Amino acid sequence: MGTGVMIGAGIFALTGQIAQLAGPLFPLSFVVGAIVTALAAYSYIKMSNAWPSSGGIAMILQKAYGPGVVAASASLLMALSMVINESLVARTFAAYALRPFGQEENALFLSILALALIVFAYFVNASGNRSVSGFSLIMSVIKVGGIVVFAVAAIWASGFFSGAFSEDISQTGGGAFLASVAFSILAFKGFTTITNSGGDIVDPHRNVGRTIVISIVICVVTYLLVALAVGASLTIGEIAQARDYSLAAAARPALGQLGFWFTIIIALSATTSGVIASVFAVSRMLAMLTDMKMIPHSHFGMKGGIRSHMLVYTVVVAGSLAVLFDLSRIASLGAFFYLVMDMLVHWGVYRHLRKEIAAKSSVLLAAIAADGVVLAAFTATKLDTDPLIVGIAAALIAAVFALEALFLRRIGRKDEKPGSKLR
Repeated sequence: MGTGVMIGAGIFALTGQIAQLAGPLFPLSFVVGAIVTALAAYSYIKMSNAWPSSGGIAMILQKAYGPGVVAASASLLMALSMVINESLVARTFAAYALRPFGQEENALFLSILALALIVFAYFVNASGNRSVSGFSLIMSVIKVGGIVVFAVAAIWASGFFSGAFSEDISQTGGGAFLASVAFSILAFKGFTTITNSGGDIVDPHRNVGRTIVISIVICVVTYLLVALAVGASLTIGEIAQARDYSLAAAARPALGQLGFWFTIIIALSATTSGVIASVFAVSRMLAMLTDMKMIPHSHFGMKGGIRSHMLVYTVVVAGSLAVLFDLSRIASLGAFFYLVMDMLVHWGVYRHLRKEIAAKSSVLLAAIAADGVVLAAFTATKLDTDPLIVGIAAALIAAVFALEALFLRRIGRKDEKPGSKLR
């Protein structure tokens, strides 16, 4: 499911936006993103190996900071970034579904189809965990295999020295390239959902970490192949013009009409499974945050348990984002939320737990520095091109911390010493 979440967003939703920023060097952006993700994964692997649980990131943050404002706020930022991911992938699904009919720029149709997919994901999740797990496994195999077939065939047909790769790389600025890495990191962030599996898999002290590594390796190979295929088939201008459906645009000149339809089918399969897996993961995480009394909860008159309520809240928020924002702004919000949360995780582990879990300070500090550099470059780029989304992101992050402080004060939550034993 972690692999499914990553590939659903990373390839189909973000390739065009990464290429628009990084120019002909955009395949390298995925490589740099994988390196930053590998540094980031170190904290999650060390923590999951030491204390595997179904709480995932929420449990890691609570262990690092105690059950206070920082842990609650950072956990909620992660949950919100996952909800944003759902709307991002749902919009991508709509763009690919409408591409054969020439309606991929129709805002109304995009919103309707994106919302329909999110509602469908709700019903699949409401049917039970086994349905989600089985569906995710089948779809992950289909889409990884299909994407690799597309990529290899497109590279074979186009070669390595045409399209974007024949353009001048000197036109790409260093700041823009670093900003593109924020989207590349977002394409890998699905690995964090695997940290929720500690209570469900065999030998979690070893297998959670191994699963994270395997998923990242699968994704970086897949992403690199697709980036090479798209870059070999289209110029940067063409990729930017078709950034919401870049794989479909690349398939037609490289592989003809049959390749085009093959890519559309794979894209629809990948984005559908990605949304379903993401809804499962985020509703589960929100239910755990509610049980841990880290976020407020109201039934609003609904019947059923916490998990069923969280499914409803998740699809309502994701559906609203899918209708209100375009792909670029949705992805930008997700990048801001995730990078801030990720830095807080690494700092908490470095400050309070590194000795207890035998983590290397140099790796933890390198992860914080890498996230900081990418976040600074991304913020600078967005301030130049879309300052409104920077303001929205900053306001929402501040609101999360302020509202969590008010909620925890209202319930009389007293922080425990960071690193203390969790109940």
